Amino acid sequence: MKIARTPHAWSVSPKQAVAIQRKLSGRIIRRGRPRRIRLIAGVDLAFLPDKTHCVAAVVVWDIRAQDVLEQHVLRRPVEFPYVPGLLSFREAPAILAVLRKLDTEPDAFMFDGQGYAHPRRFGLASHVGLLIDRPSLGCAKSVLVGTFKMPLSMRRSRTPLVDDGECIGMAVRTREKVKPVYVSVGHRISLEAAVDVTLASTTRYRIPEPTRLADKLVALEKTRI
Repeated sequence: MKIARTPHAWSVSPKQAVAIQRKLSGRIIRRGRPRRIRLIAGVDLAFLPDKTHCVAAVVVWDIRAQDVLEQHVLRRPVEFPYVPGLLSFREAPAILAVLRKLDTEPDAFMFDGQGYAHPRRFGLASHVGLLIDRPSLGCAKSVLVGTFKMPLSMRRSRTPLVDDGECIGMAVRTREKVKPVYVSVGHRISLEAAVDVTLASTTRYRIPEPTRLADKLVALEKTRI
């Protein structure tokens, strides 16, 4: 997969990183829909016990075939410190490296994290989504910012995630009577379409298959240390 050159340095201070987020957040496109919803790339990352390296994984899930079309994993040094709200500067270099391994062109990219539902409206899914310039979304297991009313118990129920009077995402029930996931726009997709991708990618688990399988791939790689 070809990815354009990153328009900023990664070796920056936290203050510089915040300034980059604020500058680039204005370029996020929160509209559109993938030309089809079939091949969804799930992306996940975890840090190794030494805290100086990470493992990134991508799994391309074919919704129609209900099978993995392609998957890759790699280890990479971590160079940016842990700073809440700036995790994309810590994680994105490894994610971009593993995405470059893809031969498939996914219809959308799903990240285990936040997109627009971020204090500066520029979480991991938005940051990487902008850099790869593909439809992308965040599907997080917890809320970073904002409040919501619990959706009804049936599958597909949803309620807005709101921060400072703005809808920044959606709490979505992917399974009946199971905790919701928190969906937000990454780039080049509407919130409605992001929810549709999430639900179409979900099977019998709370977490959609693309990111669930990417998480399993990361966990397997960690056991090989």
